[in-house]
Amino acid sequence: MQVNLFFSNSVEKALNDIYYNVRTGRGKEAFALLEKASAAGDGDASCVLARCLSGAKYVWDGHGFPVDHKRASELLKLSVQQESALGVLMSLRSGELSPELEKDMPFSDLMQAFDIVRQKAEMGDPLCQYALGNVYFWGDYLRIEGKSEESFSSEDEYQAYLKEQTEKCEQWFWQAFMGGVHFAGNNLHSFYANGKENLIAPQPDKAATIWKTGAECGYPIHQFMYAEDLQNKGNLKEASEWYKKAADGGEIGAWFRLGCMYNEGSEAVPADLAAAASCYEKELQRNFYPEAAVALTLLAYRGNAQQVDPSFVFQWAKAAYDQGEQEVRPYLVYAYLQGVGTTVSCEKAYELFCELSEEQRNDPKMLYTYGLMCLQGNGVEQDIKKGVECLKQAEAEYPPAKQELTHYKRTLFGKWVRKD
Repeated sequence: MQVNLFFSNSVEKALNDIYYNVRTGRGKEAFALLEKASAAGDGDASCVLARCLSGAKYVWDGHGFPVDHKRASELLKLSVQQESALGVLMSLRSGELSPELEKDMPFSDLMQAFDIVRQKAEMGDPLCQYALGNVYFWGDYLRIEGKSEESFSSEDEYQAYLKEQTEKCEQWFWQAFMGGVHFAGNNLHSFYANGKENLIAPQPDKAATIWKTGAECGYPIHQFMYAEDLQNKGNLKEASEWYKKAADGGEIGAWFRLGCMYNEGSEAVPADLAAAASCYEKELQRNFYPEAAVALTLLAYRGNAQQVDPSFVFQWAKAAYDQGEQEVRPYLVYAYLQGVGTTVSCEKAYELFCELSEEQRNDPKMLYTYGLMCLQGNGVEQDIKKGVECLKQAEAEYPPAKQELTHYKRTLFGKWVRKD
């Protein structure tokens, strides 16, 4: 039988899948557990659910949870009313603990709620350790203890108190970091990189180790960040390996970054356009990622993504276009004209062609495409002469244009016609 030392069974299970072991892929199931427990009156569930709705600053975005700040605020307040000590500290940290809510909360004072969380932290709960670290990191201890500068006999005494309290964040963040809360690592990085003005000097050497530590702990987001560091330092082979681990763990953008490495090619990671297309496809299958859609579309336009279903490429290219990505327009022109991944629409092809930049229009494949439109009268008035001119401009760099030209000849009177 499982013994829950800190929270209800539902909350413990949800915390494991949402924070401590995100690779389970059970984030949405955990979210549903919290919804049910919160509705049943579980204040800790309401507190954690609020964090799930608060965006990437509070929960891993690989879960794909919706962002709803209004509901998150309501849930934090509800968690206090439902007797969650953790909810009290998180409401305080988020600026949601109004004097009225503090007065009506089912605790004698903030210190009582703090002591409950501290006891759980000392017993080993990572989320409570993280919450405690934040109390010291952000200075919430002043309100909890009811102290201010006026509480001290001198400025030196006050500054010594602030320094002593702030330093306590380090041990709690480290315990939470090692226990499964990658956000504690983020705050450690900030603490080491920036220090605390007039209190604690920066420690850049320690900051430099955090992403690697998190990566080795298995946190996908830190594997991504460590890979980025390695890539910036030129360690491309190792960077690609960590991007792969992050991607396998569900980190948004990791497949895209790995795809770019294959797309660009290097001595350490040789160019492999098929592998690049596969990486972009994996990114897009998990979550629409505009940069991956553009990259895959450009590969497909050059014929380097033949293993990817054309209907998917068109779908993602259209979605990217709808979000303002102009680089995909040549592909859409070609797709509409030839019916690649979509139904033929010469009108849409020409409409998009008119939006192209001069550089895009002068691309050999686009010259070929527009040439076909003119030759066949598809979307525009038929103009064989103009069509042939376009094909002639494209033939040196685009073989299909040269092949298409073989179907046309000039008459004795100098008029271009299609051969019978």
